[in-house]
Amino acid sequence: MHWYYAAPAVSMAGRSRHQLAIAVSNPRMRTHVYGQRQAQFELPIGGVDGDALAEEPDLTSYDRIVVFFSGGKDSVACVLRLMELGVRPERIELHHHLVDGQSSHLMDWPITCSYCQAFAQAFGLSLHLSWKEGGFEREMLRHDAATAPISWIDSAGTRHSTGGEGSLNTRQRFPQVAADLRVRWCSSYLKIDVGCRVLVGSPRFANSRTLVVTGERAQESSARARYRPFEPHRADNRNGRTARWIDHWRPVHALSGEEVWSIIERHRVNVHPAYHLGWGRTSCALCIFGSANQFASARVALPDQFKRVCDYERQFGVTIKRHVNLADFAAGGTPYAMDPQWLAVARSTQYQLPIVLEHWCPPAGAFAECIGPT
Repeated sequence: MHWYYAAPAVSMAGRSRHQLAIAVSNPRMRTHVYGQRQAQFELPIGGVDGDALAEEPDLTSYDRIVVFFSGGKDSVACVLRLMELGVRPERIELHHHLVDGQSSHLMDWPITCSYCQAFAQAFGLSLHLSWKEGGFEREMLRHDAATAPISWIDSAGTRHSTGGEGSLNTRQRFPQVAADLRVRWCSSYLKIDVGCRVLVGSPRFANSRTLVVTGERAQESSARARYRPFEPHRADNRNGRTARWIDHWRPVHALSGEEVWSIIERHRVNVHPAYHLGWGRTSCALCIFGSANQFASARVALPDQFKRVCDYERQFGVTIKRHVNLADFAAGGTPYAMDPQWLAVARSTQYQLPIVLEHWCPPAGAFAECIGPT
Protein backbone atom coordinates (compact mmCIF):
# COMPACT_ATOMS: atom_id res chain seq x y z
CA MET A 1 0.00 0.00 0.00
CA HIS A 2 1.33 3.44 -0.89
CA TRP A 3 1.19 6.16 1.74
CA TYR A 4 0.62 9.64 0.44
CA TYR A 5 -0.20 12.99 1.90
CA ALA A 6 -1.41 15.88 -0.22
CA ALA A 7 -0.76 19.17 1.52
CA PRO A 8 -3.69 21.59 1.75
CA ALA A 9 -3.38 24.95 0.10
CA VAL A 10 -1.58 27.55 2.19
CA SER A 11 -3.86 30.28 3.53
CA MET A 12 -2.70 33.85 2.88
CA ALA A 13 -5.29 35.33 5.19
CA GLY A 14 -3.94 37.89 7.62
CA ARG A 15 -0.60 38.40 5.90
CA SER A 16 0.75 41.82 5.12
CA ARG A 17 1.27 43.03 1.54
CA HIS A 18 5.03 42.73 2.10
CA GLN A 19 4.70 39.12 3.29
CA LEU A 20 2.45 38.28 0.34
CA ALA A 21 5.04 39.74 -2.03
CA ILE A 22 7.73 37.55 -0.48
CA ALA A 23 5.51 34.48 -0.77
CA VAL A 24 4.81 35.14 -4.45
CA SER A 25 8.17 36.43 -5.66
CA ASN A 26 10.52 34.24 -3.66
CA PRO A 27 8.59 31.43 -1.95
CA ARG A 28 10.32 28.85 0.22
CA MET A 29 8.61 25.98 -1.52
CA ARG A 30 9.35 22.30 -0.94
CA THR A 31 7.91 19.61 -3.19
CA HIS A 32 7.72 15.97 -2.09
CA VAL A 33 6.29 12.89 -3.77
CA TYR A 34 4.45 10.35 -1.64
CA GLY A 35 3.12 7.33 -3.47
CA GLN A 36 1.51 8.69 -6.64
CA ARG A 37 0.84 12.21 -5.38
CA GLN A 38 2.91 15.33 -5.24
CA ALA A 39 2.71 17.51 -2.15
CA GLN A 40 3.89 21.10 -2.08
CA PHE A 41 4.46 23.09 1.10
CA GLU A 42 5.33 26.69 1.76
CA LEU A 43 7.59 27.01 4.77
CA PRO A 44 6.23 29.61 7.24
CA ILE A 45 7.23 33.25 7.03
CA GLY A 46 8.92 34.54 10.21
CA GLY A 47 9.29 32.52 13.40
CA VAL A 48 11.33 29.41 12.68
CA ASP A 49 12.53 30.78 9.31
CA GLY A 50 14.59 33.46 11.08
CA ASP A 51 17.52 32.95 13.41
CA ALA A 52 16.22 29.55 14.52
CA LEU A 53 17.17 28.09 11.13
CA ALA A 54 20.79 28.16 12.25
CA GLU A 55 19.90 25.71 15.00
CA GLU A 56 18.01 23.21 12.87
CA PRO A 57 19.62 19.76 12.80
CA ASP A 58 20.44 17.84 9.65
CA LEU A 59 17.33 15.68 9.59
CA THR A 60 18.82 13.29 7.03
CA SER A 61 21.63 12.31 9.43
CA TYR A 62 19.40 10.38 11.87
CA ASP A 63 18.25 6.79 11.79
CA ARG A 64 14.93 7.80 13.31
CA ILE A 65 13.08 10.82 14.66
CA VAL A 66 11.18 10.32 17.91
CA VAL A 67 8.43 12.82 18.70
CA PHE A 68 7.26 12.85 22.31
CA PHE A 69 3.62 13.27 21.41
CA SER A 70 0.94 14.43 23.88
CA GLY A 71 -1.77 15.01 21.30
CA GLY A 72 -1.76 18.74 22.06
CA LYS A 73 -1.34 21.48 19.48
CA ASP A 74 2.40 21.96 19.95
CA SER A 75 3.30 18.30 19.48
CA VAL A 76 0.94 18.14 16.50
CA ALA A 77 2.71 21.17 15.02
CA CYS A 78 6.08 19.45 15.55
CA VAL A 79 4.97 16.48 13.47
CA LEU A 80 3.56 18.66 10.72
CA ARG A 81 6.74 20.73 10.71
CA LEU A 82 8.82 17.58 10.17
CA MET A 83 6.62 16.60 7.25
CA GLU A 84 6.94 20.05 5.73
CA LEU A 85 10.72 19.64 5.91
CA GLY A 86 10.44 16.44 3.89
CA VAL A 87 10.80 13.75 6.56
CA ARG A 88 9.08 10.60 5.38
CA PRO A 89 6.55 9.00 7.74
CA GLU A 90 8.46 5.73 8.17
CA ARG A 91 11.28 7.71 9.83
CA ILE A 92 8.99 9.33 12.42
CA GLU A 93 7.95 7.60 15.65
CA LEU A 94 5.32 9.08 17.95
CA HIS A 95 5.95 8.22 21.61
CA HIS A 96 2.95 8.86 23.85
CA HIS A 97 3.37 8.65 27.63
CA LEU A 98 0.23 7.40 29.41
CA VAL A 99 0.00 9.76 32.40
CA ASP A 100 -2.49 7.50 34.20
CA GLY A 101 -0.72 4.30 33.18
CA GLN A 102 -2.90 1.43 31.99
CA SER A 103 -4.88 0.78 35.15
CA SER A 104 -5.83 4.19 36.58
CA HIS A 105 -8.22 6.85 35.27
CA LEU A 106 -7.72 9.93 37.39
CA MET A 107 -6.05 12.90 35.69
CA ASP A 108 -6.03 12.52 31.91
CA TRP A 109 -8.72 12.90 29.28
CA PRO A 110 -10.24 9.46 28.56
CA ILE A 111 -10.01 10.11 24.82
CA THR A 112 -6.35 11.14 24.61
CA CYS A 113 -4.70 7.80 23.85
CA SER A 114 -7.25 6.92 21.17
CA TYR A 115 -6.89 10.39 19.62
CA CYS A 116 -3.12 9.87 19.40
CA GLN A 117 -3.67 6.49 17.75
CA ALA A 118 -6.05 8.03 15.21
CA PHE A 119 -3.59 10.85 14.44
CA ALA A 120 -0.75 8.38 13.88
CA GLN A 121 -2.89 6.23 11.59
CA ALA A 122 -4.07 9.23 9.56
CA PHE A 123 -0.50 10.30 8.76
CA GLY A 124 1.02 6.85 8.39
CA LEU A 125 3.15 7.08 11.54
CA SER A 126 4.04 4.48 14.16
CA LEU A 127 2.82 5.07 17.72
CA HIS A 128 4.68 3.74 20.75
CA LEU A 129 3.11 3.77 24.23
CA SER A 130 5.06 4.04 27.48
CA TRP A 131 4.06 4.61 31.10
CA LYS A 132 4.93 4.35 34.77
CA GLU A 133 3.06 1.41 36.28
CA GLY A 134 -0.02 2.69 38.09
CA GLY A 135 0.52 6.13 36.58
CA PHE A 136 -0.08 9.39 38.42
CA GLU A 137 -2.27 7.82 41.08
CA ARG A 138 0.17 5.14 42.24
CA GLU A 139 3.06 7.61 42.37
CA MET A 140 0.95 10.07 44.37
CA LEU A 141 -0.12 7.35 46.84
CA ARG A 142 3.43 6.14 47.54
CA HIS A 143 3.87 5.41 51.25
CA ASP A 144 7.25 4.09 52.33
CA ALA A 145 7.58 2.53 48.87
CA ALA A 146 9.83 2.73 45.83
CA THR A 147 8.66 4.44 42.67
CA ALA A 148 6.98 2.05 40.24
CA PRO A 149 8.67 0.47 37.19
CA ILE A 150 8.41 2.04 33.75
CA SER A 151 6.97 -0.05 30.92
CA TRP A 152 6.69 0.25 27.17
CA ILE A 153 5.59 -1.81 24.18
CA ASP A 154 8.00 -2.14 21.27
CA SER A 155 7.14 -2.22 17.57
CA ALA A 156 6.82 -6.01 17.70
CA GLY A 157 4.20 -5.78 20.44
CA THR A 158 6.52 -7.02 23.20
CA ARG A 159 6.18 -5.41 26.60
CA HIS A 160 9.31 -4.31 28.48
CA SER A 161 9.80 -2.95 32.01
CA THR A 162 12.66 -1.35 33.90
CA GLY A 163 13.18 0.24 37.31
CA GLY A 164 11.16 -0.10 40.48
CA GLU A 165 14.12 -0.84 42.75
CA GLY A 166 14.74 2.68 44.02
CA SER A 167 14.79 4.02 47.57
CA LEU A 168 11.65 4.00 49.72
CA ASN A 169 9.77 7.26 49.96
CA THR A 170 6.38 8.77 50.74
CA ARG A 171 4.38 11.33 48.74
CA GLN A 172 0.72 11.33 49.81
CA ARG A 173 0.11 14.67 48.09
CA PHE A 174 -0.41 16.16 44.64
CA PRO A 175 2.46 17.72 42.67
CA GLN A 176 3.08 21.32 43.56
CA VAL A 177 2.25 24.20 41.22
CA ALA A 178 5.88 25.21 40.68
CA ALA A 179 8.63 25.30 38.08
CA ASP A 180 10.86 23.06 40.24
CA LEU A 181 10.51 19.50 38.89
CA ARG A 182 11.52 18.08 42.26
CA VAL A 183 8.14 19.10 43.65
CA ARG A 184 6.21 19.24 40.37
CA TRP A 185 6.92 15.54 40.05
CA CYS A 186 4.17 14.78 37.51
CA SER A 187 6.31 16.12 34.65
CA SER A 188 9.57 14.58 35.80
CA TYR A 189 8.31 11.15 36.90
CA LEU A 190 5.49 10.53 34.40
CA LYS A 191 6.89 12.12 31.23
CA ILE A 192 10.56 13.09 31.24
CA ASP A 193 11.86 10.03 33.09
CA VAL A 194 9.55 7.69 31.19
CA GLY A 195 10.89 8.94 27.86
CA CYS A 196 14.51 8.68 29.03
CA ARG A 197 14.08 5.15 30.35
CA VAL A 198 12.69 3.98 27.00
CA LEU A 199 15.60 5.55 25.11
CA VAL A 200 18.18 4.06 27.46
CA GLY A 201 16.48 0.69 27.96
CA SER A 202 15.70 -0.16 24.33
CA PRO A 203 18.66 -1.82 22.55
CA ARG A 204 17.56 -0.41 19.19
CA PHE A 205 18.70 3.07 20.24
CA ALA A 206 22.27 1.86 20.80
CA ASN A 207 24.87 2.34 18.06
CA SER A 208 22.56 4.61 16.09
CA ARG A 209 21.54 8.23 15.76
CA THR A 210 18.20 9.41 17.13
CA LEU A 211 16.61 12.85 17.12
CA VAL A 212 14.09 13.51 19.90
CA VAL A 213 11.54 16.23 19.13
CA THR A 214 9.43 18.04 21.73
CA GLY A 215 7.03 20.98 21.57
CA GLU A 216 8.10 23.46 24.25
CA ARG A 217 7.76 27.10 23.17
CA ALA A 218 9.55 30.17 24.47
CA GLN A 219 6.28 32.09 24.61
CA GLU A 220 4.93 29.76 27.30
CA SER A 221 7.15 30.96 30.14
CA SER A 222 10.40 32.68 30.99
CA ALA A 223 11.87 29.31 32.00
CA ARG A 224 11.00 27.70 28.67
CA ALA A 225 12.32 30.74 26.83
CA ARG A 226 15.76 29.77 28.16
CA TYR A 227 15.60 26.25 26.68
CA ARG A 228 18.04 25.64 23.86
CA PRO A 229 16.25 24.81 20.60
CA PHE A 230 18.87 22.17 19.72
CA GLU A 231 21.16 20.26 22.08
CA PRO A 232 22.23 16.75 23.12
CA HIS A 233 19.39 14.90 24.85
CA ARG A 234 19.75 13.90 28.49
CA ALA A 235 19.75 10.23 27.38
CA ASP A 236 22.67 10.84 25.00
CA ASN A 237 25.75 8.66 25.44
CA ARG A 238 27.59 9.25 22.19
CA ASN A 239 31.03 8.89 23.77
CA GLY A 240 30.20 5.85 25.88
CA ARG A 241 31.26 2.25 25.38
CA THR A 242 27.88 1.54 23.80
CA ALA A 243 27.38 4.63 21.70
CA ARG A 244 23.88 6.13 21.87
CA TRP A 245 23.75 9.35 19.87
CA ILE A 246 20.58 11.24 20.80
CA ASP A 247 19.96 14.90 20.02
CA HIS A 248 17.01 16.99 21.20
CA TRP A 249 15.26 19.50 18.93
CA ARG A 250 12.41 21.89 19.76
CA PRO A 251 11.20 22.91 16.28
CA VAL A 252 8.38 25.20 17.47
CA HIS A 253 10.35 26.87 20.25
CA ALA A 254 10.45 30.23 18.47
CA LEU A 255 6.83 30.16 17.31
CA SER A 256 3.88 32.04 18.76
CA GLY A 257 0.58 30.37 19.49
CA GLU A 258 -0.85 32.01 16.38
CA GLU A 259 1.90 30.48 14.24
CA VAL A 260 1.24 27.04 15.73
CA TRP A 261 -2.45 27.32 14.87
CA SER A 262 -1.46 28.46 11.38
CA ILE A 263 0.47 25.23 10.84
CA ILE A 264 -2.51 23.19 12.02
CA GLU A 265 -4.85 25.15 9.77
CA ARG A 266 -2.54 24.60 6.82
CA HIS A 267 -2.97 20.85 7.23
CA ARG A 268 -6.63 20.98 8.31
CA VAL A 269 -6.00 18.85 11.39
CA ASN A 270 -8.95 18.11 13.64
CA VAL A 271 -7.38 18.85 17.01
CA HIS A 272 -7.84 17.10 20.37
CA PRO A 273 -11.44 17.33 21.68
CA ALA A 274 -10.32 19.47 24.63
CA TYR A 275 -9.74 22.38 22.25
CA HIS A 276 -13.26 22.01 20.90
CA LEU A 277 -14.57 22.25 24.47
CA GLY A 278 -12.77 25.56 25.09
CA TRP A 279 -9.39 24.59 26.57
CA GLY A 280 -6.53 26.60 25.11
CA ARG A 281 -3.99 23.96 26.09
CA THR A 282 -4.27 20.18 26.13
CA SER A 283 -2.47 18.31 28.87
CA CYS A 284 -4.14 16.42 31.71
CA ALA A 285 -7.84 17.24 31.99
CA LEU A 286 -7.21 18.03 35.66
CA CYS A 287 -3.79 19.62 35.23
CA ILE A 288 -2.61 21.15 38.51
CA PHE A 289 -1.92 24.42 36.67
CA GLY A 290 -5.55 24.74 35.56
CA SER A 291 -7.42 28.03 36.01
CA ALA A 292 -10.66 28.43 37.94
CA ASN A 293 -12.57 28.36 34.64
CA GLN A 294 -10.80 25.20 33.54
CA PHE A 295 -11.51 23.38 36.80
CA ALA A 296 -15.12 24.59 36.73
CA SER A 297 -15.33 23.13 33.23
CA ALA A 298 -13.59 19.89 34.26
CA ARG A 299 -16.14 19.45 37.06
CA VAL A 300 -18.87 19.48 34.37
CA ALA A 301 -16.97 17.48 31.76
CA LEU A 302 -15.51 14.76 34.02
CA PRO A 303 -17.46 14.88 37.31
CA ASP A 304 -16.29 11.49 38.63
CA GLN A 305 -12.61 12.30 38.12
CA PHE A 306 -13.08 15.76 39.61
CA LYS A 307 -14.73 14.27 42.71
CA ARG A 308 -11.94 11.74 43.20
CA VAL A 309 -9.30 14.47 43.05
CA CYS A 310 -11.25 16.49 45.64
CA ASP A 311 -11.51 13.39 47.83
CA TYR A 312 -7.74 12.93 47.69
CA GLU A 313 -7.20 16.53 48.75
CA ARG A 314 -9.28 15.88 51.86
CA GLN A 315 -7.49 12.58 52.50
CA PHE A 316 -4.04 14.19 52.30
CA GLY A 317 -4.98 17.39 54.09
CA VAL A 318 -2.99 19.19 51.38
CA THR A 319 -4.59 21.07 48.49
CA ILE A 320 -3.40 21.44 44.89
CA LYS A 321 -3.81 25.21 44.92
CA ARG A 322 -2.26 27.16 47.77
CA HIS A 323 -4.77 28.16 50.49
CA VAL A 324 -7.91 26.88 48.72
CA ASN A 325 -9.38 23.47 48.06
CA LEU A 326 -10.24 22.46 44.52
CA ALA A 327 -14.02 22.53 44.98
CA ASP A 328 -13.93 26.14 46.20
CA PHE A 329 -11.41 27.10 43.55
CA ALA A 330 -13.64 25.71 40.77
CA ALA A 331 -16.67 27.43 42.29
CA GLY A 332 -14.96 30.73 41.57
CA GLY A 333 -14.77 29.96 37.86
CA THR A 334 -17.25 29.84 35.00
CA PRO A 335 -17.59 26.62 32.95
CA TYR A 336 -17.00 26.91 29.24
CA ALA A 337 -20.03 26.69 26.93
CA MET A 338 -19.23 23.11 25.94
CA ASP A 339 -20.81 21.39 22.94
CA PRO A 340 -22.58 18.21 24.17
CA GLN A 341 -21.32 16.27 21.16
CA TRP A 342 -17.71 17.14 21.93
CA LEU A 343 -18.31 16.34 25.60
CA ALA A 344 -19.36 12.84 24.57
CA VAL A 345 -16.21 12.46 22.47
CA ALA A 346 -13.92 13.72 25.27
CA ARG A 347 -15.46 11.26 27.74
CA SER A 348 -15.09 8.33 25.36
CA THR A 349 -12.12 6.01 24.98
CA GLN A 350 -12.66 5.50 21.23
CA TYR A 351 -11.93 8.36 18.83
CA GLN A 352 -13.86 7.76 15.60
CA LEU A 353 -13.86 11.18 13.91
CA PRO A 354 -11.67 12.21 10.95
CA ILE A 355 -8.26 13.67 11.71
CA VAL A 356 -7.91 15.62 8.46
CA LEU A 357 -10.96 17.79 7.80
CA GLU A 358 -12.42 18.86 4.48
CA HIS A 359 -13.03 22.34 5.86
CA TRP A 360 -11.11 23.64 8.88
CA CYS A 361 -12.17 26.32 11.30
CA PRO A 362 -10.61 27.29 14.65
CA PRO A 363 -11.88 25.29 17.64
CA ALA A 364 -13.46 27.08 20.58
CA GLY A 365 -10.18 26.92 22.52
CA ALA A 366 -7.94 28.40 19.85
CA PHE A 367 -6.19 31.43 21.36
CA ALA A 368 -7.97 30.84 24.71
CA GLU A 369 -6.21 30.86 28.09
CA CYS A 370 -3.12 28.62 27.97
CA ILE A 371 -2.28 28.02 31.59
CA GLY A 372 0.36 25.35 32.06
CA PRO A 373 3.83 24.48 33.39
CA THR A 374 6.29 27.33 33.80
